[in-house]
Amino acid sequence: MNLDEVRVKINDINDKMLDLFKQRMVLSKDVADAKRSMGKAVYDAKREREILDKVTIDAGPEFDIYARRFFENLFSLSRTYQAEQLFHETEFSMAIKKAVESSPNLPPQRGSVACAGEFGCNTQIACDKLLPFSQILFVNDFKAVFSAVDQGLCQFGVLPIENSSNGSVKEVYDLLDQHDCYIVRGTRLWISHDLMAKKGIKLEDIHTIYSHPQALGQCQIFLNNLGANVKLEPYSNTAEAAKMVSESDDPGIAAVAPPQCAELYTLQTLAKNIQNSDNNYTRFICISKKLAIYPGSNKISIITSASHTPGGLSSLLTKFSNVGINLTKLESRPIQGHNFEFLFYLDLEASLFDEKVTALLSELHESQEKFRLLGNYPEN
Repeated sequence: MNLDEVRVKINDINDKMLDLFKQRMVLSKDVADAKRSMGKAVYDAKREREILDKVTIDAGPEFDIYARRFFENLFSLSRTYQAEQLFHETEFSMAIKKAVESSPNLPPQRGSVACAGEFGCNTQIACDKLLPFSQILFVNDFKAVFSAVDQGLCQFGVLPIENSSNGSVKEVYDLLDQHDCYIVRGTRLWISHDLMAKKGIKLEDIHTIYSHPQALGQCQIFLNNLGANVKLEPYSNTAEAAKMVSESDDPGIAAVAPPQCAELYTLQTLAKNIQNSDNNYTRFICISKKLAIYPGSNKISIITSASHTPGGLSSLLTKFSNVGINLTKLESRPIQGHNFEFLFYLDLEASLFDEKVTALLSELHESQEKFRLLGNYPEN
């Protein structure tokens, strides 16, 4: 047979396979209905393993691995479709629906907001962008931001969560897991760092540089070139570091801080734009005690566990692929008290206005040992 003749036969088989696939998915819905009435889980590991073993043998050594993978994918799609039927009206999905219906049509522009640092820090700039008419309460650290929101001292909190060149702010991710707060908005800022000291001081006079660990990491190339005699000291916040340098009696210290801090704290700039890359952006999130899902929310953040078995993570990620969800972030964090077991932080390009997405997350909420929705929010 020539190529055209082969393709005609393949097209005919494809049509038959599609028809059989549709029939099978209809039966999967019937299975879901039966499982609902019986209170059974979607995943029946024993039955699937029996079928996969039979398929592997029947396919023969030439096709066994391909047949097994084909049926594994078929089972995965079937489970996803069953989950849509079983989990579209759970307590979790009803809470999502209530949040969608009760959220205002526009994100808030005002309110009290907690921010770690001092006036002039980048988080304050993010606050002004996210909540332009807000009243900012400056607190000592990230933990205090969550505490202020938890205790009702502030309606919102704004925090950095990820930098394009220096990675995640791991402390913020850990605090998201520990506190019952939700991400309701997000934004990105271009970040520039300057090295600044007291007026009249030269670069060669500097023996110690203070800044937040993220800022020091974002400027590592420049700082390393200063030599081993210059000590780098982590500080709670970039603007606080600039303020401390301005108030110190030690002329040999400097700070890595945003450019506006030089004028705010009467310092001179020794070097401008010292970040490793001009493509230096930080993501900031706005947290709230109450779950709110505004129209246009295009990003979902979750924390979830995965089965601690071979293929457990792969099976988890396939669930998102099955409904066409793109993952923009996957990061693991160790579970304290467990040997080499991890929680996973995921960012998804998706919306809970989509019932398929809500059903999938409802299924994860029921099936995973640990699952938390961190928020569905617009990120500009």
